[in-house]
Amino acid sequence: MTDGTPSSAPLAADPSAGTDAAISEPAAEEASPAPTGRAGKPFWTHLDGPFTAGFLLTLGGLAALVLGIAISNIATVIIYIALAMFASLGLDPVLKWFERHNVKRAWAIVIVFFMIIVVAVGILWLLVPTLITQIGEFLRGIPATIANFEQSNFYHWLEGYFGEGLTTLIDEIEKFLTNPANIAAISGGILQVGIGIATAVSGLLIIVVLTLYFVASLPAIKDSLVRFAPARNRPKVHDMTDAITDSIGAYLMGMVILAFFNSIIAFLLHLFLGLPYPLLMAVLAFLITIIPLVGPVLYWITASILALFTSPVAALIFAVAYLVYIQIEAYVITPKVMSKAISIPGSLVVIGALIGGTLLGLLGALIAVPVTASILLIIKQVFIPKQDAKL
Repeated sequence: MTDGTPSSAPLAADPSAGTDAAISEPAAEEASPAPTGRAGKPFWTHLDGPFTAGFLLTLGGLAALVLGIAISNIATVIIYIALAMFASLGLDPVLKWFERHNVKRAWAIVIVFFMIIVVAVGILWLLVPTLITQIGEFLRGIPATIANFEQSNFYHWLEGYFGEGLTTLIDEIEKFLTNPANIAAISGGILQVGIGIATAVSGLLIIVVLTLYFVASLPAIKDSLVRFAPARNRPKVHDMTDAITDSIGAYLMGMVILAFFNSIIAFLLHLFLGLPYPLLMAVLAFLITIIPLVGPVLYWITASILALFTSPVAALIFAVAYLVYIQIEAYVITPKVMSKAISIPGSLVVIGALIGGTLLGLLGALIAVPVTASILLIIKQVFIPKQDAKL
């Protein structure tokens, strides 16, 4: 009987229902939102709140302070490394010249350093005694030099313009310069002078050793730096690295040659004009004119002022003659010597020398021009081609 009586037979299960449920179960799991917990996030996302932020900022500031102190403490070492690297780049063109004449690099290094040692010993043997004598004569001759200057017509003209205050000023300068205690006070005392000399000698030895190492391993250093670039760009980076190092080496060698020419001209002018201390002024000319662009002008001003104390006429002749040489050097000698170096605008030379001299002193002024030239080369070969490729 089926009317009014429930059926006791179980309902037949729909075979598709179980399949749909089995399929919909993972889909539901995939559709369910990800848990809002912090698992899998970086650890610093767990650190929130003003206290934690302040702690992290303070820790970062302390780390930067410690890093700055560490860099300032090793600033001298960094300067030694920079000087040695630039010296090695300056010697590299000479070594390549030997290599082009079938001399192995190791033997080329031996020959070059032997020549440098011979020249250094010759300079020390021939020039240093005379240089020390002239320095002593210069210090002892300060009163006589000032007395001669006070008897010159130029001094009387200045005295008529400035009055008696000029005589008082000259007398005070003479008293200060002739007092050994003041000279010792300026230099920090005899002990400090000795410490400074020892530091300079040890620093020079360190630079020589580092230069020898950099010269021997310069090709390997360049190859190692090139490997940091992607493999597809390595040939271009290698060519650009060679161009930069070759231009820096040619520039540094050119600066040494130009400074040597300046020292020779200064020595001859002082000798023929009868100005005192020609050898001392030649050494001063080499040290000053090695500074790019502004060095010859600085020496011209300094030497002309010092020559005034001996003879205004000789000082005028020296000023005119050296100014003529500066023009010849700028338009004739420098283009020939610097023909292989990278040419950069004169305004950038001045700006680079001023910035480098302000930041690192003489070293900064010396390396500012090759660094500027390297930056310009990178811009010309990397940045500008990329911009030209954009349409």
